[in-house]
Amino acid sequence: MSSTIHVTDLEAAINWWRERSPSPDGISAAPEVRALATAYALLAWNRATELDVDSLSDEALDAWLAWYTTTPDSPCIAICSTAQGDPICKGCGRTFDEVQHWPGLDPFEKRVVWHRIVQEGTAWRFNRYAERVTR
Repeated sequence: MSSTIHVTDLEAAINWWRERSPSPDGISAAPEVRALATAYALLAWNRATELDVDSLSDEALDAWLAWYTTTPDSPCIAICSTAQGDPICKGCGRTFDEVQHWPGLDPFEKRVVWHRIVQEGTAWRFNRYAERVTR
């Protein structure tokens, strides 16, 4: 199975690079933005929400991974209900297997989990204990 990147992560990476390397003239874009924008254009052209990682140029992949390193690694808020036998953690929203295997997941697998728990928005990290979260 191939790894994918969701459009929201691609947009976040583009915006991070645009802020980090703003256009000097309001027209040209940094090489990282151009590389990611090409991938974004393919998503738009195909009316897709996910992009196969293998379709990225080396430049786009490097730019995405640079953005990724600035994101929080784990959604954990130190309230793990899977330790008490819950199949899904009430604190972070990950499944027991995701919590157990998190250190071995690659960046793309982690972002798939992040995307799911953000979309669900039911974990305590999004409501009851939101003050514990720094994004």
